[in-house]
Amino acid sequence: MSMRLAGRTALVTGATSNIGRAIAEAFAREGAYVAVSGRSAERGQEVVDGIRARGGRADFVRADLDGSAAASRALAQEATRVLGGRIDVLVNNAGIYPHATTAATDEKTFDQVYAVNVKAPYFLTAAVAPAMVEAGGGAIINLGSWISRLGIASPLYSSTKGAIETLTRAWAAEFGPQGVRVNAISPGVVLAPTARETRTAEIMMKGTPAGRMGTPEEIANAAVYLAGDDSSFVHGIVLDVDGGRTTAAVIAH
Repeated sequence: MSMRLAGRTALVTGATSNIGRAIAEAFAREGAYVAVSGRSAERGQEVVDGIRARGGRADFVRADLDGSAAASRALAQEATRVLGGRIDVLVNNAGIYPHATTAATDEKTFDQVYAVNVKAPYFLTAAVAPAMVEAGGGAIINLGSWISRLGIASPLYSSTKGAIETLTRAWAAEFGPQGVRVNAISPGVVLAPTARETRTAEIMMKGTPAGRMGTPEEIANAAVYLAGDDSSFVHGIVLDVDGGRTTAAVIAH
């Protein structure tokens, strides 16, 4: 065990399942004290218990990040308290994925998706980053998506992830000179699909160098890199961890 994050504290949103859970577990494995955040106390405690059983440090902090500045500020304050007074690493992972075409998207759905996927991390970063600056530095990792650059018929979600990737670069310019590194990860198809969705998800990764779906742990490995000192000279990037989906095409012979 390398313990690359020993002595650091981290807040991971949407950490009760899939990618967020894998990131929280990887951070704890590398020595960080992790605030596992999500809506479900039951699932959150399950993640915390698993981390503790393996010798790591974690606590659950419930949050319903509805996009309001108040909800984001409340999470920042409670996580800071739980973690002993500071947050060294923030992972903006929580998000929702609507299954709707443009014409079928009503205004309520549009507002909800932007609230959760863009407004919530915006105001959470606004609450956390200044404290990082005051403490002498920190790292913020946002979760983008490959479909923000390789167009598929999911316009609402894609546009929110495009916004997050743009914010990553803007925040790097704003906070980087003050000691806070801001970067993003753009995962490929790594969801744990239902039986009905498995074939579609697998097909989406055909013709890529990897030729398969990714795992949450593979995204978590990238998050550990961006959170630690190995990436000390890395600012404002969107790291593609997508099996080559957006960069290369493999022609079958």
